[in-house]
Amino acid sequence: MSKIIWLASYPKSGNTWFRVFLTNFQRDSDTPADINALERTPISSARPLFDDAAGVEASDLTQDEIDRLRPLVYEQLAKNSEETLFMKVHDAYTFNPDGSPMFAREATQGAIYFIRNPLDVAVSYAHHSAAPIDKMIKSMGRADHALVSKPDRLHNQLRQRLLTWSGHVLSWVDEPGLPVHVMRFEDMKRNTFEVFRRAIQFAGLPDDQARIERALAFSEFSVLQAQEQELGFREKMPRSESFFRKGEIGSWRGVLTESQVQQIVADHGPVMRRFGYLGPAGEIIG
Repeated sequence: MSKIIWLASYPKSGNTWFRVFLTNFQRDSDTPADINALERTPISSARPLFDDAAGVEASDLTQDEIDRLRPLVYEQLAKNSEETLFMKVHDAYTFNPDGSPMFAREATQGAIYFIRNPLDVAVSYAHHSAAPIDKMIKSMGRADHALVSKPDRLHNQLRQRLLTWSGHVLSWVDEPGLPVHVMRFEDMKRNTFEVFRRAIQFAGLPDDQARIERALAFSEFSVLQAQEQELGFREKMPRSESFFRKGEIGSWRGVLTESQVQQIVADHGPVMRRFGYLGPAGEIIG
């Protein structure tokens, strides 16, 4: 059985940027990869992926029945692959009632976990969802927060339980026995080559400096924005103006009110401090 490396993150934390880089790295071409052709890193919650591997239509099942089958689907995908699979994940690392992890251990090689300052996540997530920032802050603090959770229509993805922002982070990085490589979005921006190179090493891919540099050049935000403007991006939410909006550090400054900042810190302070977003005296970093 081949193994899966999960590309896991809370939404708007750098996951798609890395997927574009990884696609360019694996293609090793002289031209940038099409942002609408990231088949090498599919999202694990894609309904067609489930339907094909499970041999049953997800539309004929309840959300809980789907969850019970998802670990078996990932085992099947790993079994049928001749090489390491990379799969995007927005779900938290959760368990089914029988105690089985959603992301089957038998199919798992490890996980690359992308984390971003939740102050910036709140702003970017609100733009992505075309929703008020206060609503997103509230959602980030809810243990029952989930994507595609309403069974009132047929979605192109399956339900994804996110938990709180803090709960999402800890569910992956503190899962015993799961090899996890953490990538902070801020480090991805400030020390790009070395941070992406360490991820390549973790994944067991060729440590080729020229190849990494070329893939990074083809994955710069300006390149992604130009492609989205010309071709659109199929992963963009319908009401969102753009997917590759800014990708900046500290974009929350001048946007969030003091009370909004205080709410996020109150909800997520311990995890923010652990990953360098709060200093010893509670000062905000980044």
